[in-house]
Amino acid sequence: MDALRVVNLGVKVGGRKILQNINLYIQQGQTYVLFGPNGSGKSSLLSALIGHPSYNIYDGRIMFKGMDITTLPTDERVRMGMGIAFQNPPKVSGVKLIDILRHCARISGQSEEKIQEYAEMMKMADMLNRNVNSGFSGGEVKRSELLQLLLLNPDFIMLDEPDSGVDLDNISIVGDAIRKLLERDRSAEERQKSGLLITHTGHILKYVDADYGVILYKGRIACIGNPYDILEHIEEYGYEGCVEKCLRRFPNSNQK
Repeated sequence: MDALRVVNLGVKVGGRKILQNINLYIQQGQTYVLFGPNGSGKSSLLSALIGHPSYNIYDGRIMFKGMDITTLPTDERVRMGMGIAFQNPPKVSGVKLIDILRHCARISGQSEEKIQEYAEMMKMADMLNRNVNSGFSGGEVKRSELLQLLLLNPDFIMLDEPDSGVDLDNISIVGDAIRKLLERDRSAEERQKSGLLITHTGHILKYVDADYGVILYKGRIACIGNPYDILEHIEEYGYEGCVEKCLRRFPNSNQK
């Protein structure tokens, strides 16, 4: 069963086309990794999928769990089971982390005990009464975002560069949390959670395995294949060379 089906999606921001003819089919239990150079539209795609109002869908549709959600607001998508961790979430003055976590737990029906359990798992138990992201290090911001997702417990998880700005002390915590969210320690047949994960460096793939890799290049999907092969080719040939190599081998790969 498809968890997410994106069909011929076109997205504009401020009247400018930034994504064109995006086709992406992610089945239940699958995790996809999204690669691409800066400015290729990776974060824009996640923002469009979650329903950010600044991202205008001018063509195509988004199907989630078999339902057309193209015009649904963000809160309804979240209630249906979508979750997202942004690369650079804002500081929220006057709102304590514990309040956000309690709200997430209420949405998913999880208990107060789970808040403490996950906070300890993410090594944030002593930060619950601090304002959200205020004075947090890069690694603490990532852990805070993942802590919220653990309590929200979504069926489809989108992660925007969870390995960006994370030092060696935090990357294993982040990686373990993502593995738990995406049920990657279960067999493929048992997994219910699906995900789309953006990475620029590929470091997170040392901790979280993935089923497919996708290259987004100049606002279009240029290639889909084995994520580790794609990462190796990017490192060897760069994005442009990797895309050219992929298109020579699979001339219709951007339509998969």
